[in-house]
Amino acid sequence: MNAEIIAIGSELLTPHRWDTNSLFLTAQLNQIGVDVVFKTVAGDDRSRLTETIALAWKRSDIVITIGGLGPTEDDVTRECVAAALGKRLQRDDSIAKRLASRFRSRGMMMPEINLRQAMVFEGAIVLPNQKGTAPGLWIEEKGKILILLPGPPRELHPMFQTDCIPRLEKLLPPSAIRTRVLRLTGLTESAADEMIAPVYTKYANPVTTILASLGEIQVHLKSTGADEAQAMALLDEVSPQLEKILRDYVFSNTGESLEEVAGKALRANGGTMATAESCTGGLLAQRITSVPGSSAYFLGGMVCYSNTIKKEWVGVAEKVLKDHGAVSAAVASALAEGVRRLAGSTFGVGITGIAGPDGGSAEKPVGLVYLAVAEAHGTQVLEKRYLGDRDTIRWQASQTALDMLRRALMRSVN
Repeated sequence: MNAEIIAIGSELLTPHRWDTNSLFLTAQLNQIGVDVVFKTVAGDDRSRLTETIALAWKRSDIVITIGGLGPTEDDVTRECVAAALGKRLQRDDSIAKRLASRFRSRGMMMPEINLRQAMVFEGAIVLPNQKGTAPGLWIEEKGKILILLPGPPRELHPMFQTDCIPRLEKLLPPSAIRTRVLRLTGLTESAADEMIAPVYTKYANPVTTILASLGEIQVHLKSTGADEAQAMALLDEVSPQLEKILRDYVFSNTGESLEEVAGKALRANGGTMATAESCTGGLLAQRITSVPGSSAYFLGGMVCYSNTIKKEWVGVAEKVLKDHGAVSAAVASALAEGVRRLAGSTFGVGITGIAGPDGGSAEKPVGLVYLAVAEAHGTQVLEKRYLGDRDTIRWQASQTALDMLRRALMRSVN
């Protein structure tokens, strides 16, 4: 069966509130083999919401609405569902009594408007709300299911897990949906697709999707099986084939970030590192130290913006700066080697470049970055020319630096 989720509330159409409930519901539904095929965010406009619910009811097996079950005039979900499905609302006296009792227990009189939350559809199952006043509703008709859930996550989560998942599991045939994400860096989206398309296009299950983000490509595999074991077996059949083709561009198949992968490799090898950053302004150090336990391998870092600091703190020679300029392969090497020497670390990482928006020239444009990783066996330097704004350039530089470190650790193991 497939499902459609409708998140309701005009506030969700502003930049101030995010719909996180649908992500939770999708994960829960996938666990029991239900594929979410459509998501909509709808405001509190009665006509538009009624049309949205009617269309969802027509095309999907399971429809879940989120929010709009409160007592105020802009909580219109119940009325819109009634209009869309041609159902009549009636007051449930037992709900009204529970609402009044809840208010009395807090020493308060219940406003008359709260009785709107006692309105239910004839034949609907009431889903008790242990964390709030708005009960949920379950409508089952002609092989389809409509579930009305409250909006606050602390109310929605336990209601769905306790009252909805068990009901769905009884109605659904045994099945499971499982996913795996291959995270890679150093390739463009098109290059990755060109490499692996001859393999993944042979399979309708799992379904493969390629997504691009800053400095990273993600290959998402989603499989459907009769049970978890079968779904995982399908992933285990296709994923290794793709990983073999993508080789060491893949840094994780378990969802870990690049800083987590690099940190794990450092810890496993008993290695340590230190950083000397110019254009990234400490972003690399921030990403490394965002990983719990990073103090085991990260000794420290410096932000070396001015030439004076590069010379006095890290020991970059005046002649190197004069002959090559602050943005150069020579300075990146000197930063990496200097901070490694000062910290006594296994690895030193140096970054220098032009993040913009100003400071570029025809010879050295905005986006030009030099990165270096120094170790006992020598120093590797890369020249990169990134596109984008200041934040984009800085992030991509930190991503490349982490990948260089990861690859250096792989070489040291091999």
